[in-house]
Amino acid sequence: MYRKGIVWLYLFLFAAIVDMALIVNLENRYRIYSKPLLAASLLAYFLHSTSLIKGSLLRKSVAAALIFSLIADVLLLYPSLFLYALGSFFMAYICYIIAFKLTQNNVINLMKVNFIRIFLYNLPIYIAAAFVYFLIRNNLYELKVPIILYIMCIVMMVTIARERFGRTNMSSFWQVFIGALLLFASNGILALHKFYQPIIDAQVMIMGTYMMSQLLILMGIRSHIVSIKP
Repeated sequence: MYRKGIVWLYLFLFAAIVDMALIVNLENRYRIYSKPLLAASLLAYFLHSTSLIKGSLLRKSVAAALIFSLIADVLLLYPSLFLYALGSFFMAYICYIIAFKLTQNNVINLMKVNFIRIFLYNLPIYIAAAFVYFLIRNNLYELKVPIILYIMCIVMMVTIARERFGRTNMSSFWQVFIGALLLFASNGILALHKFYQPIIDAQVMIMGTYMMSQLLILMGIRSHIVSIKP
């Protein structure tokens, strides 16, 4: 199981290098070939390496998240389709939220939850999201409601990734949590670049954090599966 389908990770690495090279050389028209390979190769790797849980909700939710990510990656190449890309990423994050909840060993008892402590733990995430929204709010226009819903969704994804602490093995927790934070950062840079002011080398930072985030989340979920398999 550890090495099954590893060729797909090499394809992901190849696609990542090519895509970054195209960005640096401003050859965006060719990214229609490299960018879709990122999520597609991770999807192939995940399906090959998780055959033991075939048919499970976890496998379906992660696969759906990667498929929606692939669609969004392609749509983002066309500025006029930005809203559709946003919707596709929104669905991907919903699927990741489901996957993060499924990869927790302990069921939460709401009667014993310390909501104040949870709020304080999550406060840095709330502040970061609020700060980004404060900067971009005046340039959103008709996108204001979709962007607010999108921010709420990704904040929920990050907080649920943090919630996994102590409910899975540490390797799985840190990979998923750092991956979720990088995905949050990637979206934040994109939002600031598009709706606040242009950022030098924004595409490099956006794609660099995005590619690492997807890989870490996937490997973190796989680490949880490996740790509990018979």
